[in-house]
Amino acid sequence: MSNPDPHPAEVVCGDDPTPSTVVVLPYREVPLGGPRAMPVRRSLPQRERSLIGAWCFVDHYGPDDVSQTGGMVVPGHPHTGLQTVSWLFTGEVEHRDSTGAHAFVRPGELNIMTAGSGIAHSEYSTADTTVLHGAQLWVALPEADRNTQPGFEHYAPPVTEVDGARVLVFLGTLFGQTSPVTMFSDLVGAEVTLTAGSSLDIDVDPAHEHGLLCDTGVLTVDDVTAKPGEIAFLATGTSRITVEAGPDEPTRLLVLGGAPFGEQIVMWWNFIGRSHDEVVGFREDWQRERSPREEGSYAAAAPGARYGSFPEAWDHTLPAPGLPNLRLRSRG
Repeated sequence: MSNPDPHPAEVVCGDDPTPSTVVVLPYREVPLGGPRAMPVRRSLPQRERSLIGAWCFVDHYGPDDVSQTGGMVVPGHPHTGLQTVSWLFTGEVEHRDSTGAHAFVRPGELNIMTAGSGIAHSEYSTADTTVLHGAQLWVALPEADRNTQPGFEHYAPPVTEVDGARVLVFLGTLFGQTSPVTMFSDLVGAEVTLTAGSSLDIDVDPAHEHGLLCDTGVLTVDDVTAKPGEIAFLATGTSRITVEAGPDEPTRLLVLGGAPFGEQIVMWWNFIGRSHDEVVGFREDWQRERSPREEGSYAAAAPGARYGSFPEAWDHTLPAPGLPNLRLRSRG
């Protein structure tokens, strides 16, 4: 998914001071696009916290009536230095990218795209989708791997039952389940659904920090409650997290954890780099490489092109927003 902000801020992200208790990270609403702009709830990054492990971007959307908003309409756009993690609860999204991958994102199935040195992709909700509901997550790649070759993987994790809860582990290891998906940092990602009024103990790595994204219902962690779109954050040092559902309806959440990233990154629009000048270069490469396509050329990418050959199905791509006039101070 693209960052739809028309004037995205340049953000220098680093490890933030770690609170000793559960902290609820609120969200802000951002229009994604489409004829009437599908809204998404963005809870990461924000002023109080830039990263949870290597997780650097969290958008939560839906349940969205596609007939009212037009659904997900995100033409070809670029990424660098990250992995996109697409996870749906309802609906279907068609994915195409410049590695040649063509796939569908479906509920309970992971699509993960490694941008590495550069990739371009598009995402559109399918014609059969009436309600769209899911999360789009980004993972920052560490310095040693951020220029790796771009790629795409799909994984359908098994559904397991843990003390009455429904669990799908899509990244890392949790509850004895391990995902085979390629990762470049020590991470965990899982969907957990609790029945109304129930609770679940989650044994976690105390070297990780964790964010629990509430999807439906009311999520309670150590007497702190979060509503859909909010993240309950816990710093390192926690080995067991007890989550509780409200008394009236089931609660579904995403467990997002990882070792503190330990590096500073500059994130602007859909790019992650290490300096302002590097991000400027990523933008210039995109604008230059998309220009022939906008003029009707379907030729293969020129040798050395950062973002690869665009899919034949694309008839247009997203232009990059204008750069900020000033460098912003670092966060964290």
